[in-house]
Amino acid sequence: MRGHRTRDLAVMGLLAALLFAGQVALASLPNVEIVSLLVILYALALGRRVFPVIYTFVLLEGIFYGFGIWWISYLYVWPALALFAMAFRKVDSPVFFSILSGFFGLFFGALCAVPYFFAGGPAAAFAYWISGIPFDLVHCGGNFILCLALFRPLKRVITALTSD
Repeated sequence: MRGHRTRDLAVMGLLAALLFAGQVALASLPNVEIVSLLVILYALALGRRVFPVIYTFVLLEGIFYGFGIWWISYLYVWPALALFAMAFRKVDSPVFFSILSGFFGLFFGALCAVPYFFAGGPAAAFAYWISGIPFDLVHCGGNFILCLALFRPLKRVITALTSD
């Protein structure tokens, strides 16, 4: 039993590190990221065990980039995406998950505006969201294309890595 838990912990640590490394590797491309796809695939493979992976990633983001107001939104946006993916676990369609990933990218700015609502009021949240719409459009397109292209091959790898 002990070896099984040790293996799970090691795999979950590796998956969190891959999330972070993938984010850092694509950081020079505004709102083009692989994190959304990986969160979807991790949620499908791990179920509720995805949340420690996500929160490890979020902690690494805060340590690396600083714990600004933007960071608060990461505490709920990535888990929300995982919950959506888990709700559709029975679906095995790259197109479906590409659309989900694209919509997530499109509404990412709106989701991230919530802390600004509490910090500065409705006008601050609205201004934050509206100013980011061009980035959200790129985020939508990038998420859709990456998910469509990489869903099947990465799913095979992640399923093999996470299965007993």
